[in-house]
Amino acid sequence: MTTTFTPGKFQQRRQGIGDRMFASDDNAIMKQINDIHDPDGRDFDVKPLLHIAENILIRTITTTALNPALPGIPQGSAQAQLDGLEEKTLQDASGDMIDLLAYTINKISCELSCQCTSGGDAHATAVAVFHIVSKYSWDAKLVLALAAFATTYGEFWLVAHLYPTNSLAKSVAILKQLPDMLERSDLLKPKFEALINLIRVMVDVAKCIVQFKDLPPHYITPEIPPMAEAIAHIPTAVYWTVRGIVACASQITSLIGMGHHEYTSSTMDAWELSGFAHKVSNIIGHLQSQLNLCWQHINDRKQIEAYMLLVRLFETPHADNIKILRALIFVKDDHPPLYDGFSRTKVSLDVLRRRNVMLFISELQVPNDELFILEQMYLESRENPTRPESQYEVVWIPVVDRFTPRTEEKNRQFETQKEIMPWYSVDHLSSIDQVVIKYIKETWGFNKKPLLVVLDPQGRVVNNNAIHMMWIWGSTAFPFSSMREEELWKEETWRMELLADSIDPRIPIWITEKRIICLFGGEDMEWIRKFCFLAKSVANKAGINLEMLYVGKSNPREKVRKIHAIIAQDKLSHALADLHLVWFFWIRLESMWYSKVQHGKTVEDDHIMQEIVTMLSFDGSDQGWVVFGKGPTEMAKAKGEDIVKCLSDFDVWRNNVVNKGFLNALSDYLLDIHTPHHCNRLILPGAAANPERVVCAECGRPMEKFVMYRCCAD
Repeated sequence: MTTTFTPGKFQQRRQGIGDRMFASDDNAIMKQINDIHDPDGRDFDVKPLLHIAENILIRTITTTALNPALPGIPQGSAQAQLDGLEEKTLQDASGDMIDLLAYTINKISCELSCQCTSGGDAHATAVAVFHIVSKYSWDAKLVLALAAFATTYGEFWLVAHLYPTNSLAKSVAILKQLPDMLERSDLLKPKFEALINLIRVMVDVAKCIVQFKDLPPHYITPEIPPMAEAIAHIPTAVYWTVRGIVACASQITSLIGMGHHEYTSSTMDAWELSGFAHKVSNIIGHLQSQLNLCWQHINDRKQIEAYMLLVRLFETPHADNIKILRALIFVKDDHPPLYDGFSRTKVSLDVLRRRNVMLFISELQVPNDELFILEQMYLESRENPTRPESQYEVVWIPVVDRFTPRTEEKNRQFETQKEIMPWYSVDHLSSIDQVVIKYIKETWGFNKKPLLVVLDPQGRVVNNNAIHMMWIWGSTAFPFSSMREEELWKEETWRMELLADSIDPRIPIWITEKRIICLFGGEDMEWIRKFCFLAKSVANKAGINLEMLYVGKSNPREKVRKIHAIIAQDKLSHALADLHLVWFFWIRLESMWYSKVQHGKTVEDDHIMQEIVTMLSFDGSDQGWVVFGKGPTEMAKAKGEDIVKCLSDFDVWRNNVVNKGFLNALSDYLLDIHTPHHCNRLILPGAAANPERVVCAECGRPMEKFVMYRCCAD
């Protein structure tokens, strides 16, 4: 007796499924499914079974050897995926678990075949499947159902692929009327494309749900919002994926014994399958977003845990600094994590063992000024490596925000920067973990501006930022501790050596020769010409040796560069050899201010602090200024207008030069012509330690506080 299937029966079944799929009440359905769910505690790792099912399904839908008209992915582009699945399958098939589950899988497969062959209700079929797997967890239910469908689907395509060359397969194919179907595969293409798409989505749902079960419970618990949301949503996801499995199984079953008139229904079948694929895709989209949130929570917890470990590590005494350095710089498989900028070789952390280490922390693009000056100081210390103050090493730690993509361009930028530096650098950007960057920012206060964090030979932090000490005193500040900083300030007075000794090699010579040194700045070229002319004239009249040096303004730009060129061309005075040194003059003053603030000093109680603030006020004004100095103690200063008037009136006070000396006579006359009216602007460096109250260095009154944002471009 020949079994036939009438078009009306299949059309009626497809239409009924489609109507119920889009009109069904999820709440009522899920109450029924949840009532069936009765887990008995049995638990097993479903991943091996999922790998086998995935191998069957993906391998069948990515092979086109049967008929080029059938949809699929060219075998070459999918070969890597297939090879990976094959390897997993071979590993997983050896366990006893498959033996224990084979009966359940076969039972589900039979249920699908019987119900779909008889044209049963799709929901009823799904409910029957859920009764079979009622004792299993939700992930196991879905994987078992998927494995059962994979069995049917794999058998179908195995026969279809083998029948041209295998007599047994050919006989089975004839009984299932597959040759006739395959000859008309072009008419079935929409159905197969929709079927393949739905199968892929169902596999993705299963893999996603299994990932939830594999989340580490140490870092995430069921009550965490994204996890709770996923747990509540997974039963619905499992149900509709099983419904998709039923739909796929129904389509495969309908191919057996298909008459010629049934090929015209392929478009309707494709529509039904596409509807399921759309619904299941929405489900996996929601689940995937919750999974991403779960991983974000887990990573945050791991970051907090690693951060606290780092904090405790720095609080714990150590015999040497290696544990600390290993915590800061990731060492992979014992590969040397450092790059020696001097020898151009990779080296291990042992080169830093029991050494004083300065961590030069900066963004990937190191400011040229900082790099230029620090390099000069470092190379100077290497000229005599046996000196006590040379007993330190520098390591560059680049800080790259986690939101910044690690592109090839960034890597090239890092490599270029690394090659420029004469000290040690991490060998790769990945050597600095995001937890370390978080620690650098939160504990050491890194915020774009470079830091020099000092570790002693035992790995203890002796200074969170010694860059100010380095700018002020250079290697003389070794070992760069806060105690050493305090000792150095106790030895200091306001003198020309402190203000400018390190910015020009001529200054120490002028000091030794007891010449009067005049530093001046500003950007008003007319004032500069007038002042230089008057100063030279007065020096000749007074019979003094005067050396003038132009130091410009902070943040030197093209205007300062042009002034440099004019001064040199017209021989108005001396000028610094490089604009880096102009920057260095002003950054040293800012560093002095910062260092004093760190030690609690103010304008009211510290003379050096008062002079520093005066100098910074000069830079904040629009006019020129001057500072004179001679020997260890004699200093005088004035604003541009005052010094021009003072020098213009030299004949008024020139008789005092003989009795008081030039600088004392100059200072006295400046006091005589001083007026109480003034408007001083103090631009402080952008640091977290900026005090709430700052008094005027000229009159002692509190200054008004404003916020200024500056973008300097010529």
